[in-house]
Amino acid sequence: MGSINSYKDLLIWQKGIILVVKVYNLVKSFPQVELYALTSQIKRASVSIPSNISEGYGRNTDKSFSHFLDISRGSLYEVETQLIIAKELGFVADFNSYNEIMSLIEEESKMINAFSRTLKN
Repeated sequence: MGSINSYKDLLIWQKGIILVVKVYNLVKSFPQVELYALTSQIKRASVSIPSNISEGYGRNTDKSFSHFLDISRGSLYEVETQLIIAKELGFVADFNSYNEIMSLIEEESKMINAFSRTLKN
C-alpha cells in the first residue's frame, strides 16, 4: 500500500465522494416540492461524510480524527435512513441506483469502522 500524503489518498474519503455524486444523481428525480426538505437534507448529509473525513485528517491527532470519523459515520447512517424514507414515500425512481447507493453505504460503514479501530489502538 502506498503512503498517505493527503486525505485524498484515503479510500474512505474517495468512496465518500463517489457516494455524494451518486446521491446527487438519485435525488434529481425526487419531487420538486421536496427540493428544500428531504432532498436538501439528504444532499447535506451526504456531503458531510467525506467533509468530516477530510476535516478529521486535517486535525493531525488520532483522537480528533477518530471523533470526526464518528461524525462521518453518523452522517452516513443519516443518509441511509433518509433514502429509506424517500423510497417508502415513493420518491425513488431508479431502484438500481438506490440499491447501488445502499451497498456503497454498507461498504463505507465497514471501512470507516475498520479505519476508526486502527486509530483507537
